[in-house]
Amino acid sequence: MLPLEGITIISLEQAVAAPFATRQLAELGARVIKVERPEVGDFARSYDERAKGLASHFAWLNRSKESLTLDLKQPEGQKILAALVEKADVFLQNLAPGATERLGFGSDALREKYPQLIVCNISGYGTDGPYQKKKAYDLLIQCEAGMLSITGTEETPSKVGISVADISGAMYAYSGILTALYQRTQTGQGTVLDVSLFDTLGEWMGFPAYFAYEGAEPPNRTGASHSAIAPYGPFTTGDNEQVNLGVQNEREWAKFCDIVIQRPDLIQDDRFNSNYKRVTHRDALTALINEALSTLSTEEVVKRLDEASIANARMNTMAGFWNHPQYAARDRWTHVESPVGPLKALKPPVIMRDSDYKITAIPALGGNNDDILREIGYNESDIQKLRQEGVI
Repeated sequence: MLPLEGITIISLEQAVAAPFATRQLAELGARVIKVERPEVGDFARSYDERAKGLASHFAWLNRSKESLTLDLKQPEGQKILAALVEKADVFLQNLAPGATERLGFGSDALREKYPQLIVCNISGYGTDGPYQKKKAYDLLIQCEAGMLSITGTEETPSKVGISVADISGAMYAYSGILTALYQRTQTGQGTVLDVSLFDTLGEWMGFPAYFAYEGAEPPNRTGASHSAIAPYGPFTTGDNEQVNLGVQNEREWAKFCDIVIQRPDLIQDDRFNSNYKRVTHRDALTALINEALSTLSTEEVVKRLDEASIANARMNTMAGFWNHPQYAARDRWTHVESPVGPLKALKPPVIMRDSDYKITAIPALGGNNDDILREIGYNESDIQKLRQEGVI
């Protein structure tokens, strides 16, 4: 039995945050019915066509679900949604602020009607405050949370290359729903969860926030290097590749000097004999390390780092990601069906020894309409009428 087998989730979801949360739940065994707009669906379906014709975001976020199209502006669409919510355990949504309230599916109305229901709302800035109705795309949340002030180079502030604000919101929604499901086993009651992307990314900004506590100097933007630890970041080898490495303490610094760059004279050099001094003299340190590594191949550098037990990693590419030997050796790849055929996919990251995951197809838009509607009492004639009227 899968951990969430028997749990049904109705999700009015789009883009990244809510879909990523529900994918985690679906693969633990929950049934996730993804409600989409007729004809166009979740707008993430049309971001690009890079995954054999499917949008890359959509392929990543929406496997293991069912797709139901509903025009929720029509009374019959609202009736169908109400029939589904009545039998559901969780109702999740990340529509624009106030949208579900206007449709009659706001948190207060749902909790009054269905006291055992868990309602999860994902928003940009929360359910109150001056930013409540402000549009909230991932980049904009990163900006408001201060992330761009610490990310990038000294000359160029940069966004994180993945949707980190959406992902943070998704993971807190996911863990919050699991917590609420457990709480319901104790109380018999559902609850309302409000998850703000601004709050979740703010939580992740704790280190730089405290680093700059009470007006202190904030962390510098140092590209791929660490703003508070040195050496920590990318260094160039003799074959013009980059190896990232991190020295965490004075014991490692001594081994790094002795074994890796073979400059034991630097161990007690007054510029470098503490982490604070190494950060202060980062430019001089980086020049010395790059000079020492310039005569070595990447393989030789990695070998020396491993011998010295210094953490290291190659600067990988997306091709390297797909072909990484660690994933292959651990059998971490599977295939997921989709409207364009099977796609290679990573298995879920938490390995449960006594249970498995449910990994099923990426749904076509409205691909599960007929089956879902039959379950709640619609016959073939009814379904055909709904289709003709544009309800589904």
